[in-house]
Amino acid sequence: MADLLRRPFGTHGAVHRVTPADAGWRYVGFALHRLRPGERIAEATGDREVMLVMVEGKAALRAAGQDWGVLGERMDVFERTPPHCLYVPNDQDWAAEAVTDCTIAVCSAPGHGGHPARRIGPDGITLTQRGEGTNTRWINNIAMEAEDVCDSLLVTEVFTPAGHWSSYPSHRHDEDDFPRITYLEETYYHRLNPAGGWAVQRVYTDDGSLDEVMAVRNHDVVLVPRGHHPCGAPHGMELYYLNVMAGPRRNWRFVAAPEMAHLA
Repeated sequence: MADLLRRPFGTHGAVHRVTPADAGWRYVGFALHRLRPGERIAEATGDREVMLVMVEGKAALRAAGQDWGVLGERMDVFERTPPHCLYVPNDQDWAAEAVTDCTIAVCSAPGHGGHPARRIGPDGITLTQRGEGTNTRWINNIAMEAEDVCDSLLVTEVFTPAGHWSSYPSHRHDEDDFPRITYLEETYYHRLNPAGGWAVQRVYTDDGSLDEVMAVRNHDVVLVPRGHHPCGAPHGMELYYLNVMAGPRRNWRFVAAPEMAHLA
């Protein structure tokens, strides 16, 4: 099993690069670039589709033979405003040039040529409450099942207030048995406010064959190959994460942990 907790390589440039081969799975890829004004990145998608998420800052984007202009508006992810994103299908090229300091997430999964390149957000993305009490969190759905914009990818942002839990009640999506449950690999890209803060994520299976509790810090990535995966934010520390999921079918169906069944 690959290490589930990935610390960033550094504070500048390509600070994360998770591939299916590296993760020991088949579908999800995730990369993160932290750029300074004038810096540029360019890549080909190959056989994979890509969702570029402007986590913070502004960049000029070209993709699939089109100039998409300058994307990005929020300068601090904890503004909670909707993100600017760009979907790029497989067998295309894309390039980004930073206009300001910026953080760009590159979410990828197998592409099948089923959807054209398109801009996603901020229009059409609404911050939505989920849960109640100390299970309350706020969601920016970028490309979940209701948004028919990708072949494989499911992408969303979650803001968890200080002292709250999210990805909770604990649940798993690690079997291909639709409509009861779907197999979806998942990555979590974490941010903390204040930046020096920390949060907790547990990844565990019912039989205990996988059970890891991780203290996550700003810019960490957690891999979820199987099992339940709740997150907790301590008092005084706000948590954000960007989720990327993909599997053999683009549906999100999950099963609650047995000990959480009374809460589901």
